This record gives sequence, structure tokens and C-alpha cells, in this order.
Amino acid sequence: MDASFTTEQDEIRRTLRELLHKRCGPEELRAAVDQPAGHDPALWTALAEQLGLPGLAVPESYGGVGCSVTELALAAEETGRVLAPSPLLATTVLSAPLLLALGTPAQRAELLPRLAAGSLTAALGVPGAALATALGLTGGNGGDGGDWAGGGRAGGVQARRTEDGGWRLYGQVDQVLDGHSARLLIVAAHAGGFARSRTLLFLVPGDSARLVRTRLTALDATRPQARLQLRDVDAELLGDESGDVPAALARVGDATAAALACEAVGAADRVLERTVEYVGQREQFGRVIGSFQAVKHRLADVYVQVQAARSAAYYAAWATAGGARMGGLALAQALEALRGAAADGIQLHGGIGFTWEHEAHLYFKRAAGDELLFGPVHRLRAHAAGAARLFEGGEVTV
Repeated sequence: MDASFTTEQDEIRRTLRELLHKRCGPEELRAAVDQPAGHDPALWTALAEQLGLPGLAVPESYGGVGCSVTELALAAEETGRVLAPSPLLATTVLSAPLLLALGTPAQRAELLPRLAAGSLTAALGVPGAALATALGLTGGNGGDGGDWAGGGRAGGVQARRTEDGGWRLYGQVDQVLDGHSARLLIVAAHAGGFARSRTLLFLVPGDSARLVRTRLTALDATRPQARLQLRDVDAELLGDESGDVPAALARVGDATAAALACEAVGAADRVLERTVEYVGQREQFGRVIGSFQAVKHRLADVYVQVQAARSAAYYAAWATAGGARMGGLALAQALEALRGAAADGIQLHGGIGFTWEHEAHLYFKRAAGDELLFGPVHRLRAHAAGAARLFEGGEVTV
């Protein structure tokens, strides 16, 4: 493994950091999350036109840049530093790879160029609070584990054929990232009745009739979520019925975890920088608190944790290209590092760290929100250990 970055990768990081520094400061961040879309559409357009960010991992044949998960993860690290609210995770990390893996040639030719250009945003919707399970991060998403999509019983989303050979969906989906604003929805649903039920993915236009979308109040305002109510909504099957949906979701899940790990590392690194800067200015007992040995030791522990998480995240992103699945472990390490860095940052900022006006609490909420969506940490580690058969002859319980 060559641990050094290429010139192109360093340029992606540098250019993106400069743009976000100009366009996504604390004030711009708060203004963006209050917009109807939950992000700044002008910033998303700039990221698409100047950097080609939406199409970073889309093949060149479909109008993308054709980079690997590594470049996408490095970009996520920079957006994580400023908690930039954008459709990057929902559209580029989650939805585009599913379209590429399962879509028919016609679907890929129609949708991927628009996603790569940034003119079309997409969101993945799975029933209940089962996103981590659906992506294969905290449990098996196939076989009996397919119950996360409804299991053919009441609940979840049910798909039925119409007389003209089409499909209609009925049910409810919660916690859909950017689901209130995405123009294309990829919805997981069960089809075939109870005896022969199987999970399939369906394409639903965001402006479909009998589709009700409601933006939810989320713990992490920079990660907007929505509830989708589908009342016999017309849908198009993604790919064909022979597609291996659980396997495709698991592959996308590992790449997503690697990108999320890098994003969390970027956020942890930034909150550590801010804390170090502040303790070098705040005075107590006639001297700056950063000179106290206890404070130095505390921040040194945070630094080691962040650097360890960075190494794990980089390795997971690199290994994904070779088919290895290390994303879950890296994500667990990174979320733990972010939570620790944010908690210590709030405490070391003193009274100001607990105020609504300061940005420290936003980083803590990002850690807590991501763990609710994609974790928790102990389940990420337990599932990774089980998949690697680290406890042969025993049983991992969580």
C-alpha cells in the first residue's frame, strides 16, 4: 500500500477547502440549514460547476470524473470540517452507486449524467430506522435480515404490480436524508407477498402524485431528514427483478461508511483545532489554560484518537477499491473520535461552549446524529467482528 496521496488528490482537497472556506463559514452554515432545501443550492451549484463534486465517483462515460472512493472520501473529509450541508451524501455517496450497480442501461444513461452535473439530486429511503441494517453495517441485510424492509407483513413499504405491468408503492419511510428536497427517490419495498417476498428498489419522482414529503426536526440540523408517505404512488423498478439488492446495498454501505469516517475525521480535526486555539487565549488564575499540564494531556489524548481514526478512515477508503470491507470499523473509530473531540471541546470552551451561538454543539450533534443513523458504535464493531469470524466457536452479542 502506498500511503501517499497523488497530486490530483491533494489538489481536490486544497481546492475544495478554499471554496468551502469562502462559502461555508459559521454564519453561512446557519443560514443554509434554515433554507427550505436544508442546504445552500448556490453552493451545491458551485461545487458541481467548479469542482465536479457530484460526479466525482461517476464513470466518465456517464459525464462524471471517474475517481475512486478514495477521492470521494477525501472530499467528504473537507465538507466534514465545516459541516457543510449539501446533497453530497444522499446523492453522490448513496444513490449514484446504486443506480450504477442495479440500473438498466436506459436508466443509467438518463439519470447518471444529470446526477453528475448536479442538476438532479437523489435520496435513498428505507423503512423505519433501518438505514444501517439495510446498508449491511450493523447486521445482515439479506435472508431473514430482509425484515428491515417490511418482511412482507404490515409495515414498511409494499410494492404491487398494476394491470399495465407497472408498480405502485404503499407505506411510509422515515429518516430519509434530504428526502424533502430530492428530485428523485430510491425507495426500498417488499414485493411478491409474504410467501415469496423480496426486497426491491424503486424509482419515484419527487413530485409524484399521492406522495407526501415532510421535513423532520433532526438532532443534527446540518443533516436534514424527511418522512415519506407513499399512498399508491406510481414507481419504476430499478433494474430488473433478478438484481441482488442486498449485495448492492452492502457494497454501497461499505463505501458510504468509509466516506462517513473521513467526514467525521475532518469534523474532529476542525473542532480540535478550534479548541487548541481557544485554550491558548482563555486565561484562568493569571495564565492561559492551555499551559496547564492537565489540559495538555487531555488534548494530546484527543489528538492521538483523531490521528488513529484518520489512519483507519484512509485505509478503509483505499481498501474499498480492492473489494475489502473495512468501512464499518473505520466509521466506529471515527465517530468515537468525533464524539470525544466535540465533548472535550465543549468543556474546554467553558461557559461559551454550551451556548447556542457557538458552533461547538453542532459538531457534537453531528457525532450523535451519525451514530443514531449509522451505528451505534458497538454494533458497528460487533458486526464487523462477526463478518471477519474473529470469534469462531463463540457468539458476539450486542
